[in-house]
Amino acid sequence: MGRSVLKLSEAGYRRFALLLLTALLAPFPTLAQQRYPAKGLVLAVDKEHRLMTVSCEAIPGYMDAMVMPIEVRDARELDGLAPSTMIEFSLVADKEHPYAENVRIRNFDSLELDPLSARRLRLLDGAMDPSLSPDRVLKVGQAAPDFSLTDQNREHVTLSQFAGKVVAITFVYTRCPFPNFCFRLTNNFARLEKRFAGQMGRDLILLTITLDPVHDQPETLAEYGRSWNIDRKGWHLLTGSPAEVQKFCERFGVAFFPDEGQLIHSLRTLIIDRQGKLAANLEGNEFTAEELGDLVQSVLKGGTSNPSGS
Repeated sequence: MGRSVLKLSEAGYRRFALLLLTALLAPFPTLAQQRYPAKGLVLAVDKEHRLMTVSCEAIPGYMDAMVMPIEVRDARELDGLAPSTMIEFSLVADKEHPYAENVRIRNFDSLELDPLSARRLRLLDGAMDPSLSPDRVLKVGQAAPDFSLTDQNREHVTLSQFAGKVVAITFVYTRCPFPNFCFRLTNNFARLEKRFAGQMGRDLILLTITLDPVHDQPETLAEYGRSWNIDRKGWHLLTGSPAEVQKFCERFGVAFFPDEGQLIHSLRTLIIDRQGKLAANLEGNEFTAEELGDLVQSVLKGGTSNPSGS
């Protein structure tokens, strides 16, 4: 079966969650209170109604991957959750009142960096700029800073020129040799471009910012873009002065340093809402392209960037 996306009003989330999961359980009366390990990407949090909306990965033998609202019995289960949080939880398949319990945040920990590089990156994360206290790193709901960079067509690009549109941003470098790092992040954007083809440039903008601006000049980025067959109207590959690139990266907690001809860097994917505020800051590469697309869809539809969910 294909992937399903449920389109519901906010008021209908709670009721529909019960109806949906009850329908799934109806043919299996013996599954009452059965628990399934589940994981996914949080799209929205409503503490008042003890509800989270999650882009859930498939549960083999039980359900396909889908976007769904899920209740919790204890509102404290939602503590620390915000749009873009990766979670694991137990889905309790109670026939009369399905719900989630044991909600745990999945922190990203790269398994591909050697221990020394991983340690250096963690140290760099905490010391990118002495003037950047943790409070200076942008939080969800805060206005994103503007920048002035150059795209693959040598056109001047600023973040502010996309006001009123949703903007997704990621950070790569073209010489990255790791298939699960820059290649995967770029592939995620290629999947977004395909999924939202009718909205590219009009409602959705993709920005890929190089972490290696000295090497990744516009010509190099243009060649990289051709290899991905990107939509030049809605997807910009950006470079600029090293100082400008680093300044923008630091505001979002993106750290990087050269290492024997390569770059060791953190992995971040950002979503800026139509009001120019940070709606999500995803760390790592463990989310799927479908989950990222569901999050973008939520923001396109006016999903909240309020991290508290209140």
